[in-house]
Amino acid sequence: MKKTKTIGCEEALKHLLAYLDQELGSAKRRELEQHIEICRSCFSRAEFEKLLKTQLREAGREMVGASLEKRIKTLLGRF
Repeated sequence: MKKTKTIGCEEALKHLLAYLDQELGSAKRRELEQHIEICRSCFSRAEFEKLLKTQLREAGREMVGASLEKRIKTLLGRF
C-alpha cells in the first residue's frame, strides 16, 4: 500500500475550495482528505464551506419580489 504524503493546515486550506469544486488531481485530493480526517479544525472549515456553497446555490434559485426587482432596475437606470 502506497503511503500518502501528509500536508499541513496551511496547504490544506489553500486547496480546500478546489477540493470542494472537485478540481484537484487524485494525489492532492487524497492528501487533503487524509489531513481532514485527522485535523478537526480543517474538517470543521471544510464542513462550513460545504454548507455555505449549498446555501448560496439554493439562494441563487429563489425568485425576488417584484418591488425589489423594480428598485434594482431603477438604481441601475441611474447609472
